[in-house]
Amino acid sequence: MSNSALKIKFGTDGWRAIIADTYTLENVKILSQAVADYIGSGKKVAVGYDTRFMSAKFAEASAIVLKSNGIEVVLSDRPTPTPALSFAVKSLKLDLGIMITASHNPAEYNGFKIKNSSGGGASEEITQKVESLIGKTSLKEDFKAEAIKKTDIIKDYIKFIRNYIDLKKIKNKKFKVLVDSMYGSGDSFIAEVLKGTKIKLEFMRNTINPSFGGGRPEPVEDNLKELKERVRLEKFDLGIALDGDADRIAAVAPNGVFIHPQKILGLLALHLNQDRHFTGGLVKTICGSTMMDNIAEFLGIKLYETPVGFKYISNLMETQDIVAGGEEAGGMGVKNYIPERDGTMAGLLLIEMMVYRNKNMLKILNETEKRFGKYYYVRQDFHLDRRVEPKKENLPSQLLGKQVVDIKDYDGIKLICEDKSWLMFRGSGTEPIMRTYAEAKSFTRARKLLALAKEIILKDGV
Repeated sequence: MSNSALKIKFGTDGWRAIIADTYTLENVKILSQAVADYIGSGKKVAVGYDTRFMSAKFAEASAIVLKSNGIEVVLSDRPTPTPALSFAVKSLKLDLGIMITASHNPAEYNGFKIKNSSGGGASEEITQKVESLIGKTSLKEDFKAEAIKKTDIIKDYIKFIRNYIDLKKIKNKKFKVLVDSMYGSGDSFIAEVLKGTKIKLEFMRNTINPSFGGGRPEPVEDNLKELKERVRLEKFDLGIALDGDADRIAAVAPNGVFIHPQKILGLLALHLNQDRHFTGGLVKTICGSTMMDNIAEFLGIKLYETPVGFKYISNLMETQDIVAGGEEAGGMGVKNYIPERDGTMAGLLLIEMMVYRNKNMLKILNETEKRFGKYYYVRQDFHLDRRVEPKKENLPSQLLGKQVVDIKDYDGIKLICEDKSWLMFRGSGTEPIMRTYAEAKSFTRARKLLALAKEIILKDGV
């Protein structure tokens, strides 16, 4: 086993590393051998990959190792969204899925995600077991690449979504929608779903570009300036942005108004509950918006709160009746589907919501904020000299003149004030980074809370 293989460690959503540094063909093979040792001979695994540099080769290398260990392999025949890989695992009744992707990371990264038999993210129990098996047995490579059969796993994914979405109701509507694929594996699959309707779709950045145009395929507001501008100038009813492996979403309303993923989750819950008449609770993470509390209370549904990481939401979706669940980074999951994120599905449901309500997204957003409150959600990451953990004793009892009335500390520390504004500290589990989040009913207070967080970090080291 190479020394660099010892560095393989799964984070919140898979293993990610820099290509040609730790992320090498050899290490992908070694990790795939550990996966094979974990599930055993005679099992079935799907392997997919995104549009990153050499992703197809990394996927092929993984597939060869799995097949050499007596495992039946379903290898995608093209770059695929992570949700399509998850759907294949569930629909084909496979034992596991492997997705070669670094999601929204910069172009120099690639990654390795594991999906369980229901298509959800692998639990820590699974990833820790796989880690413990790395390098424990000799690498098996008994087959050539030509022996690996490649399969179209997109076809059934598109077919399912076409049945899930209310195409009959959508068919004759002429809303104008712009989709930014951010050079990722989301490509233009939304067009295949909406084929035969009068929705006017346009795409941008939907070609393969492993450098991602010099940026990173992360659907945050700073990376979507062109999308916002085009939606405003060309009078689109909705703009949709997908991340590198199309499991996350951000959106833009008319006039170029950015819709934070926190608000998208609320919109999906309202649409599925009120328009589609789905039952079930709503899931947010500890750093989720207070708007979700207000929406859940209004709808009379249960609100669940989890640690950061979609795998926790995924677990709930497998065991509880959940209408929608989402994280602040833009991962959204919905009922009667895979217990996993899907940016394409979320975007299509936003289009469907406009159709049901016969309004563009700005009107729907304004009505939602008028009823449930307009919250300003901000975040800043601080890169430190060393890893630190938040300590309650170093944190104030008041924030900018408002009393702290509640503290949550099961994943970082969240200070909640009497006016419902809040400030949260959450250290990275793998890097010397302190993530800070804040929310308030005014943008000024939200920004001031983040500035206060910086003061606290610099003064006390949290």
